[in-house]
Amino acid sequence: MVENLNISEDKKNYITNILNPLLEEFVTSVLTTLPEDPVAAMASFAASKKGGGGSDEVAKLKKEIEEYKSKLAEAGLMVAEMSKTPRGGEEEKEDEEEEEEDDDDELDEIPESMKKPEGQMKTARASVSAEAYGAWNQKKAFTPPSHPKSDEQKKRLADVLSKSFLFSALETKELDLVIGAMLEVPAEPEQELIKEGDDGDFLFVIETGVLDCKKKIGDEVKVVKTCEAGDAFGELALLYNCPRAASVVAREKCVLWKLDRDTFNHIVKDAAAQKRTKYESFLAKVPLLGSMDAYERSQVADALARETFADGAQVVQENDPGDKFFIIEDGEAFAEKEGVGKVMDYKAGDYFGELALLRNQPRAATVKAKGALTCLTLPRTAFKRLLGPLDSLLSQKCDTYYGK
Repeated sequence: MVENLNISEDKKNYITNILNPLLEEFVTSVLTTLPEDPVAAMASFAASKKGGGGSDEVAKLKKEIEEYKSKLAEAGLMVAEMSKTPRGGEEEKEDEEEEEEDDDDELDEIPESMKKPEGQMKTARASVSAEAYGAWNQKKAFTPPSHPKSDEQKKRLADVLSKSFLFSALETKELDLVIGAMLEVPAEPEQELIKEGDDGDFLFVIETGVLDCKKKIGDEVKVVKTCEAGDAFGELALLYNCPRAASVVAREKCVLWKLDRDTFNHIVKDAAAQKRTKYESFLAKVPLLGSMDAYERSQVADALARETFADGAQVVQENDPGDKFFIIEDGEAFAEKEGVGKVMDYKAGDYFGELALLRNQPRAATVKAKGALTCLTLPRTAFKRLLGPLDSLLSQKCDTYYGK
């Protein structure tokens, strides 16, 4: 937090009252639009604040931003170095005061384009710069809260978390700590669990029930996503330290599990972010998902489960009911039909199992592993919800390879 930093009061006030609101507004804008070039977006954002936006001015702003980022990084490293050595005695106090004066000199030259006009300053979350931007953001010893639960509650919660992408990267010991820290929260129909624009200090995992994510678009409030059992919501505000991107309202009676920010940050965040990044990068290379934007692919990544198969193992059986969609992450497989033989080969990035889900029919072919095989799978409900817009492409592939 800003108040714990070993810097002058002027800098603390500057971070809290000027820098944080600006950074928070920019981060929210970037997470909403997901620009391909964040630096250009930063320059455009700064230009809009200054009231300009010509190409020459944008280039100038880019240069100012890079200079400012360099100064901010240098200041962060200096603060981190200062925090390593205990200080005491009159001589050291004088040295510290001199260093603070030097810091003041180095950070006084803030580009005019980065300043807020008078009247636009507001009190902001002090954690924005401390959590997301400072080299002083050091991990400390952490003991998560522990809320008593019956064995039955622990089992229920473990079953729910096993279906959630966010928690699937945790080791058993870490998962036990998370289960202990969670609180059971019942929700009634039309109850608002999260409000768009609010600060985010917790996330929810759904055990039972359905909730709608609602966002104000123009003058209209629209449902942008539906969350069901096994889904988590509210994690973006914790992952990116930004305001709530949407409101979440219960459609019916629900049972939820609530996890606080500190436990999430210390135990869940790193593991979840690494896994999401890995899967998003892989999914971006899957031709079927080429028409989806980064946000849509991130939603698919969140719902994926990972399954492995030995050489020759049967992944799906012809004429069995289908309840999963498969994308090959690593390895090879082949499909064969009774009386016909092999009809298809698969490699990394290929997918299968969609026919049974699209047409609610039994499996059209048997699929077997050709060597060690790793697949990413989507259950039926997630497949319908997330890949619904791709129905036509999937149906064309079904008709080509399996017949109408």
